[in-house]
Amino acid sequence: MDRPPPILQIASFLEGLDSCGLPHKTLCPHSTLMGSSIRCIAKWRKRHLQAPKTLLILFLTISFIYSWLPVDDKQQHLNGSNASLPNNITILLWHWPYGTRYSLAGDVCLRDYGISGCVLVDNRTLYESADLVVFHHFELKRHRQHLPVHLHRPGKQRWVWLSLEAPQNNGNLLPYNNLFNLTMTYNSHADITVPYGKLLQRKKPGLDFVIPKNKSYEACWVVSNYQKRHKRSGVFQELKKNLNVQLYGLFTRKPLPKEALLPTISHCYFYLAFENTQSPQYITEKLWRNAFQAGAVPVVLGPSRRDYEAVAPPNSFIHVDDFKSIKALAEYLKGLTKDPEKYNAYFTWRRDYMVKLYTDWRERLCNICPIYKQFPTQKVYEDLRAWAKW
Repeated sequence: MDRPPPILQIASFLEGLDSCGLPHKTLCPHSTLMGSSIRCIAKWRKRHLQAPKTLLILFLTISFIYSWLPVDDKQQHLNGSNASLPNNITILLWHWPYGTRYSLAGDVCLRDYGISGCVLVDNRTLYESADLVVFHHFELKRHRQHLPVHLHRPGKQRWVWLSLEAPQNNGNLLPYNNLFNLTMTYNSHADITVPYGKLLQRKKPGLDFVIPKNKSYEACWVVSNYQKRHKRSGVFQELKKNLNVQLYGLFTRKPLPKEALLPTISHCYFYLAFENTQSPQYITEKLWRNAFQAGAVPVVLGPSRRDYEAVAPPNSFIHVDDFKSIKALAEYLKGLTKDPEKYNAYFTWRRDYMVKLYTDWRERLCNICPIYKQFPTQKVYEDLRAWAKW
């Protein structure tokens, strides 16, 4: 049987109180609406009650209203968060990648990315209630963090292995067999794909991007991890014999502050978007940020042209493997610097697309929730090493 709203219950209760707070006479007609009841209560209180009695009525009012709150609303109020609400997906990040923390105050996913019902937490005391627990592999590999294998693992909970490194750089994965339920990498074969960037189709074709006109250098390269064994190092050594390449980064002791990165690269016709490892689909911020966002044409070295064309227009980059020799590549690049029409043709794709860069781990984690129901209920990676070879 439905109860009347709490404010009408209060009004009805007060109808029977006299100036001493005891049942005596009718104060307001039963047929009055909620607004009239409130005015009636206020009028009666002013005429008949002193301060102590006013406090009594206030206490009774609060008690009645609170008794009508849904249980879930009360729990949310008490916990100060919405982590306990039904239908929410709680994602626990066991440790922050590379030690850089972000604020999780408020409803981050809804407020910043328009994704509802998705709760991000980094408080390990919430482990038992987490639907997903995400572990970034880099810290595990360096033994800076460890898996909580000693803790009871709820049956519904899934562990997520997260890595944005190429498989060759993940180290020994044998200790992680039969532990993880989901994989989260840049590779499209992962359960959760998190690319470094992507191109978004414009709603209306247009060209709001202006090609930088202040080109001073033929090419530039920002590099910190320079090792002779890397293929890119050999390519660079050959390329610089016939092309003027400006070097920046820790390798040359010329680091670029974040705010100076894109403006500096914008002075170059070409940017050497050379990956440190050649692995399928391994395309990092070197393409998306350093080249595309800076307004330089990327000269790419990494996976195959086919992998690049899967994420970017074929006329938006120049692939090292398209040339018989590095000398031939250098001559082609030099020719483009002297032919504005051909050079500018590498920017026509910007009429239809704009660059989306992923840098915030919170966005990557929030994007798990919309596909959560697609995950298989029973899945365990028996051999993570074999899968991660791609």
